[in-house]
Amino acid sequence: MSLECGRKPERPEETHADTGRTCKLHAGRTQESNPGPQISQLRGIFYRISSENSLLEIQLEKLQSWLPVCYERWNASLGNSICRHLGYLRLTKHKGVNLTDIGPNYTDGFVQINADAKNDLQNIWQIIGGTEANLGRWPWQVSLYQSSKHICGGSIITNQWIVTAAHCVHNYRLPQVSSWIVYAGIVTQSSVKLEENSGYSVEKIIYNEKYHHRSHDNDIALMKLKLPLNFTDTVRPVCLPQYEEEFAGGTRCWISGWGHTRPDDAHIPDMLKEASVPLISTKKCNSSCMYNGEITPRMLCAGYPEGNIDACQGDSGGPLVCQDENVWRLIGVVSWGTGCAEPNHPGVYAKVSEFLDWIYEIIEVKTYA
Repeated sequence: MSLECGRKPERPEETHADTGRTCKLHAGRTQESNPGPQISQLRGIFYRISSENSLLEIQLEKLQSWLPVCYERWNASLGNSICRHLGYLRLTKHKGVNLTDIGPNYTDGFVQINADAKNDLQNIWQIIGGTEANLGRWPWQVSLYQSSKHICGGSIITNQWIVTAAHCVHNYRLPQVSSWIVYAGIVTQSSVKLEENSGYSVEKIIYNEKYHHRSHDNDIALMKLKLPLNFTDTVRPVCLPQYEEEFAGGTRCWISGWGHTRPDDAHIPDMLKEASVPLISTKKCNSSCMYNGEITPRMLCAGYPEGNIDACQGDSGGPLVCQDENVWRLIGVVSWGTGCAEPNHPGVYAKVSEFLDWIYEIIEVKTYA
């Protein structure tokens, strides 16, 4: 959210809903009267306008880092409250700013304003999403390398089989199978370079024969490793969903991966990232407001319709997992989406439950043949 707090009355620009993106504020102040960032406090919550990049930032008592702020229902009244607490007379201008435009400096996530808080500054802050994953947190997550380069993510389902996306591998033919290496039990890409011999060679790559690269339908593939994985606390399989198992819209699930933090940035983050995302019903995701009929029965959607966070913080081929009682189940494979964290364009995933027969047939026949 871009704001200007000024002492001179000025007509605000048209109000834009922040839609969950980072809220940017340009403080309309002179350098003489405001030489540094102004800081205000409410019940252990400190907030300021960053002098480095003009973002509204929050610091909680238990956290040392300053986090950028997002709110899907931003309005001039809340902006006025913040400006006054920071020593200004009023809000003069505000507009939305893309989450992908803030750069890689905020590795600890961001703060979202509680939608039910109205304009009470004492109750509006809620920490969400976009954090670095600890080693062993997602022990089924793997990094797929091709020709010494990270290409996609994947998920361990047995000691010799990996699930990934068809679009990651369908262009690579049989002679190129030997160029793929799977790295398991890591959270940093730098550790791959330090332990180049720790990867697992690939024996077979099988992508769904009905995969359609234009519609992204049936976007799922399997990799068989030449040698079985050794399971440890940091290398373990994820459970597949049960037949006809459905998770309701709104269910909180998790994505993880080394995905690009900006759609126009080819740099792969060193640390594995994780984020919580809610499932979205197919009916809603297929509505004219979202994907307008592009979602097939073999896809599912997850993310924030307002544009908060989605699989841009995941990784193609990587896992979307939901917890069924105490069991983590792989319900989706990161597939596609329009843009990155764009409003009304959540992440789209291959729906794993639709491919159970295909998966079991391959891993049983190929394993025991």
